[in-house]
Amino acid sequence: MRSTLIPQRWLTAVHACSVSCLLATTAPLTQAYTSEDGTLEVNGFIENGTYQRETVGISKSRSTAQLEISKAFGDKGIFSNVSFNGTLRATFDAVYDLNDDEFGDNAGDAVRLENALIGIETPFGSSPVSTGFLIPGTPIPTGFGFDTSANPNEGLKLLGGELRGANGGVGLAVPVRPCDKDSRGCIDDYLDFDSDELRHPEFNDRLDFIREAYVTADVNFDSGRQLSLSVGKQQVIWGRTDLFRVLDVINPVDYSRHNIYDELEDIRIPMWIAHAEYRLGSTEMFDDLNFSLVWNFDKFRPNNLGQGGSPYAILGAGDFFRGMANCWENGCSVANFAAHGGLATDFPAHTIGIRKAEMPSWSLSNTQLGLKVEGEYKGVGFSLNALTYRSHLPSLRGGVEARNPFIADGALDPLGSGEIGGEEKVRDYLIAFDIHFPRVNLIGGSLDFYVDPLKSVFRIETAYTQGEEFANTLKPKLYSESDVLRYVIGWDRPTFIPFLNKKRAFLLSAQVFGQHLLDHDLVKVNGIEAGIPDWEVNHTATFLFKGWYKNDRISPQVIIAHDMRADATTIAPSVEWLIDDNWQLVVGANLKYGGGDKPFDDCRGCNPFPGYTDNLTFQDAGALGLRDLAGVEPLGRFRMGPLGMASEEDEFQITLRYRY
Repeated sequence: MRSTLIPQRWLTAVHACSVSCLLATTAPLTQAYTSEDGTLEVNGFIENGTYQRETVGISKSRSTAQLEISKAFGDKGIFSNVSFNGTLRATFDAVYDLNDDEFGDNAGDAVRLENALIGIETPFGSSPVSTGFLIPGTPIPTGFGFDTSANPNEGLKLLGGELRGANGGVGLAVPVRPCDKDSRGCIDDYLDFDSDELRHPEFNDRLDFIREAYVTADVNFDSGRQLSLSVGKQQVIWGRTDLFRVLDVINPVDYSRHNIYDELEDIRIPMWIAHAEYRLGSTEMFDDLNFSLVWNFDKFRPNNLGQGGSPYAILGAGDFFRGMANCWENGCSVANFAAHGGLATDFPAHTIGIRKAEMPSWSLSNTQLGLKVEGEYKGVGFSLNALTYRSHLPSLRGGVEARNPFIADGALDPLGSGEIGGEEKVRDYLIAFDIHFPRVNLIGGSLDFYVDPLKSVFRIETAYTQGEEFANTLKPKLYSESDVLRYVIGWDRPTFIPFLNKKRAFLLSAQVFGQHLLDHDLVKVNGIEAGIPDWEVNHTATFLFKGWYKNDRISPQVIIAHDMRADATTIAPSVEWLIDDNWQLVVGANLKYGGGDKPFDDCRGCNPFPGYTDNLTFQDAGALGLRDLAGVEPLGRFRMGPLGMASEEDEFQITLRYRY
């Protein structure tokens, strides 16, 4: 891996300085406001964050304006402390204009795909399996091939091409221009953003520029107990730890802003939620005890994983989805597929890929309901949580109706099945999917406590879920359910380090996140692992080292994260400078090390067309048979994890904020 960033970073600094001049010009025009009676407060900030990525140039140039409003109304009837809180946010990311060759209207190029059997690359749309041979001496089935005028070899990149070549594995081409410039692979109602939606994503039909708009009120009882209510668009924070979402799963998350690296407060997607908390206070047994109910009655929202072609797409999922959706809609070329993984193959439309996303419509059954008991017992804070919700992460379910490319359109199946070419029917073990968001049930709990001899606070969270779905190449529909156990152990300690700072303690904070798939399914055939690609057990550890100088106006910090099974590490050093009471400058970097390819069964050894594919890769039609092909794409990404898949995203970062 690299240890330095390219000199072009300084071009970013120049651009950031030009934005800083704009902020300096506009900042005096904006100021905080507090009404004479103190019931109305208005403040906010304007900011520019410009990031330079070593491999592509500018990866972010996002300007943000945020307005925060709070209004206290006092007591109203049975309600006390009635107030309104609102937050408006508007962003504009100029990367799609400043770096349009990578992410905008001119992104992508013509691509070539590998043919490992014959040692050459062929252009997208011109594979040997539509122009020459399937295997030596075998005629070409006339159902293969696609219309290259509707799906031309332009505006494309290779799936995972930033990390590697196909290297004998599966390779796909991904359209990368915004969906209004190139609609290929844009899935209706899911990851189908046009140029304006990418530039300023808050302005959409879900009114995301309204970050918060909720009313709070209390009802006080003679017993001293209190019912606290909040209703509106808001974030509800259930967890005690940061970065890892174990219990904190009420709101979906926008990973397209900066993968996993932004603060959760900034990337949670606010939802219309009703939240009630009944506060008992101190009881005979507990120092404090509360009961709360949360009802997310908004229309379902999934996590935003980043659209294919955008700067940030966690796990590269957006690229994979868009490439596969293009395959279904228009047909596509796939590297190293036919001839037992040796030849690029031109598949016709409606044979492989992603057909559609089944987005849950609004109904009571599609809303989310959570219950929590929270309190303190002898100095130990605790919570017990239960939640039923729809997974914010997509599941790819096979078993969709697809055509058999081995039979020419309109021709009768020569093997005597009675099927006519062009007909679409359900086929097992075929890499053709619909996207679903399954119902998940969660139970869990948390603890936090202080250990005086260690001068440390410990935080523990755990959650057990039922209903989550995972890719599984051993199953006919290529997915299966698994119960999942997740947990986080966190440690915080203020520590004096005299040779660094004699007057101010440093904050040391560490976390270990674990995930255990309880119904994991994995076999090894001919040295190749097949089944569920996610690790059965994996841990990711983080460490924060943060200090303060110059009356806390200068704060350096280093954050380190390491994925154990992926063997991938991220190091993010930064320095925050509070120039004065209004201006803040943060200069930092985000560097990745380690990782490496993690090949996994890619279903080239599956048998979706018995009578045609079993004689190539299977000993017995309809059975597992011979399975000895693997590659990094597409399922190896789950083994590489978010850190490993972002290994070519080293960045230099400058953020300037004016708070008023």
